[in-house]
Amino acid sequence: MSASGATSLHGAIDSFLRALKIERNCSELTVKSYSEDLGSLLEYLGEYAGGVPAVEALDIASLRGYVAYLHECQYARSTIARRLACLRSFFRHCCREGLTTANPAKALRTPRAGRKLPHFLTTEQVVKLLETPPPLSPAGLRDRAILETLYSAGLRVAELAGLDVEHWNRDAGIVRVYGKGRKERVAPIGRFAAQALEHWLQVRKPKPSASPKQQKALFLNKSGTRLTTRSIARMLEKYIAQAGLDQLTTPHTLRHSFATHLLDNGADLRSVQELLGHKSLTTTQIYTHVSSERLRETYEQSHPHARPANPRPKAK
Repeated sequence: MSASGATSLHGAIDSFLRALKIERNCSELTVKSYSEDLGSLLEYLGEYAGGVPAVEALDIASLRGYVAYLHECQYARSTIARRLACLRSFFRHCCREGLTTANPAKALRTPRAGRKLPHFLTTEQVVKLLETPPPLSPAGLRDRAILETLYSAGLRVAELAGLDVEHWNRDAGIVRVYGKGRKERVAPIGRFAAQALEHWLQVRKPKPSASPKQQKALFLNKSGTRLTTRSIARMLEKYIAQAGLDQLTTPHTLRHSFATHLLDNGADLRSVQELLGHKSLTTTQIYTHVSSERLRETYEQSHPHARPANPRPKAK
């Protein structure tokens, strides 16, 4: 607190981030995201609003100025919406902890986000990508196992990076996954992914001097320690280029492709929700729009009366 007894905004933010990590058991990635969003507010206040006030002095006018600044900087509506949600959570924490008496973020209106369909690959493109890693080198065997597992189980890249060898049950054909908020779920592993994992484990060599946590990681880097999400993303970028696929493809694209292909082949929405580990069915429903778009495209390309290439001549 300052000399006047008011809590500084920096101090309130530190308190909020500690609560996220300790009380709500949020992942490091989530805490980092909240920290960056609140850091954006601090940057705005410091450079454009005359300085960073105590948390109690931060009012609705200041926050509206911040939102206007985000729009002027041409941030995406989804980014602005996320930062407003962060502010609401932050001020709820401050009110609960007695750091302030009001929640000025409560009155802020969230911009309506346009519905963006997720990018996915066709089954032919997925096969092409999965076959790109070299089949004989240890790195190639590892990368093939990573790509097969991402697609076979529909994992987030952070979930895959967090897998340990013991999380894979060979007999049951499943992996035990820890998703957002350390929520546990079971994901099935198909025979192609299982075969790729078996080949990788035959050459997997953890670093002897590494910590037990590092040694038990399922996927290792060339130093014999746990592979990071960034390393996985870089690896995929390399194979995307080699396969000649769309540069919009990311590790998450394989998760999108997993869900889309399941629905295309008759899986029900509730099952896909369970497999993806989505808390809300609404989140999963976006993939029904993808399948509907594909169905429409197939209809227009295949049905002779849908969109004829050569329209009938008008009668004279």
